[in-house]
Amino acid sequence: MKAIVCTKYGPPDVLQLKEVDKPTPKDNEVLVKVHAASLNAADLDYLRGRPMVRIGGLRKPRYKILGSDIAGRVEAVGRNVKQFQPGDDIFVDLSVCGFGAFAEYVCVPEKPLALKSASMTFEEAATLPQAAILALQGLRDKSQIQPGQKVLINGAGGGVGTFAVQIAKLFGAEVTGVDSTEKLDMVRSIGADQVIDYTQEDFTKSGQRYDLILDVVVSRSISDYKRALNPKGVLRMVGGSMARVFKAMFLGSLISRSKKMSIVMWKPNKKEDLVFLTELFEAGKIVPIIDRCYPLGEVAEAFRYLEEGHHQGKLVITIDSKKNEFP
Repeated sequence: MKAIVCTKYGPPDVLQLKEVDKPTPKDNEVLVKVHAASLNAADLDYLRGRPMVRIGGLRKPRYKILGSDIAGRVEAVGRNVKQFQPGDDIFVDLSVCGFGAFAEYVCVPEKPLALKSASMTFEEAATLPQAAILALQGLRDKSQIQPGQKVLINGAGGGVGTFAVQIAKLFGAEVTGVDSTEKLDMVRSIGADQVIDYTQEDFTKSGQRYDLILDVVVSRSISDYKRALNPKGVLRMVGGSMARVFKAMFLGSLISRSKKMSIVMWKPNKKEDLVFLTELFEAGKIVPIIDRCYPLGEVAEAFRYLEEGHHQGKLVITIDSKKNEFP
């Protein structure tokens, strides 16, 4: 089979399209023919070899085939698999079981798999497992978002942010989305009540206070967050540099006891959350925003675009065995 292989940390140029052995499922695994995969900010961390991902792979990647979010079709099952059979369409986050999304086939343990809705395309389904889960759990779990709250999403135009805007509106919040100029029309179109162009205005100096800030980029100082939150406001951090996130965690508790600051430690493939998101999709209440689709051979180009930060919503890799040719 063909796969995008990463044998060393570095820029997107280190990625190579290669012929590798097609995997064979173990007794508790299914073999999935991958139809679509999506990129997440964490994938860029693994490509670049940033410090927090080097556990188990200090000098070179532990996993040679990157990528976590896939949607595909079950092709074969191990003898102990009970819940799935060949022909089932599934989606899953592979980050808990060895990655491998950027390939024509991957073996996955039965437990984390979820059935794809027939109304979803494979491309739409591939956007959900990590980004939508992070948005949902970041807003609802611990934060306990309530109707009427003023909620600000910093990084509203990206993968997690576009789901967060839509989910926050479903919970009845008044939503402000912060992002760059070219993304604001899209952020409005998915439900934001107000938008802020961070290139023109600093949301921490506007005088507005928020009950909840979900920060997808974690680009501000502790004093900035404190200034923008109500006395009992909550800050939930998703993404950004780990150094800044941990600084926010430790210094935040010293600066203000009344404001809650925490990292979103999401629970991947939580079945009830995947079912809930699927139901929202089927009801037309959330819509995956897909900026561009790339073939498997152009994963490096997709990473370059991801790193530039101009993408609106998600970037998807479409994996068609008939079209995967070596450049």
